[in-house]
Amino acid sequence: MRPVAELTTPLRGIFSDIDDTLTHEGVVVPEAYQAIVRAKAAGLRVVLVTGRPAGWAEVLASVWPVDAAIAENGGVGYYKQGGRVHRLYFDPGDPKADAARLAALVDDVVATFPFARQSDDSTLRVTDAAFDVGEHQRLAPEQIEAICERCRAHGARVLVSSVHVHGCFHTADKAQMAARIAEVLWEEAPADVAASYAFIGDSPNDQAAFAFFPASIGVANVARFLPKLSPPPRFVTTQSYGYGFAEAIDVLLKAR
Repeated sequence: MRPVAELTTPLRGIFSDIDDTLTHEGVVVPEAYQAIVRAKAAGLRVVLVTGRPAGWAEVLASVWPVDAAIAENGGVGYYKQGGRVHRLYFDPGDPKADAARLAALVDDVVATFPFARQSDDSTLRVTDAAFDVGEHQRLAPEQIEAICERCRAHGARVLVSSVHVHGCFHTADKAQMAARIAEVLWEEAPADVAASYAFIGDSPNDQAAFAFFPASIGVANVARFLPKLSPPPRFVTTQSYGYGFAEAIDVLLKAR
């Protein structure tokens, strides 16, 4: 990874993770929020891309100074257009059937492992199931892997963030949904999106975006996950968490 200060390409905007990228100890770092405000004022487009639930993304897209918010690792997104917030599913599918499959997965995982707990934000989710592995309890690697394997046994795809294990039946990831949102909002092709935007993140569920965006940036705390990342982000900040995000925004604004 190269120092983020070496990123000198002028870009149109950013896609950014939330947990441990904008936040520290579960709270948005004020400098990170101020950096979003500065980015928008300078004309950068800003889209949040998180493993957090649809309910969070709808609120963020409605009241934060961002163009859109993607939730559940790409399963669903919310974007502003024509003065309203619109919802976009990556895989529309059958909502009732998907909900039943996710409920069966959750029931089985929780019944199988005494340490398995649904995430506190689970009531706001529509396309995935999430288990707390680092938010209010810290599970050992072998416990996390046990939950992952049980989810896979149900035919689910699994992603791991700094706080949750996610099980889902949709085929999206953060990169694919970022490209689709950009197509809907700005009529841009995927190759143009990859070349014209930065992605900022910190954990394994950002892997697809690190691979998709040449201007991929890890905040410094991404270091703890480097053995699991292939490829890692191409650039890295000197500061961690939301402070690193603010550092990255300063570099991108300087490049403009």
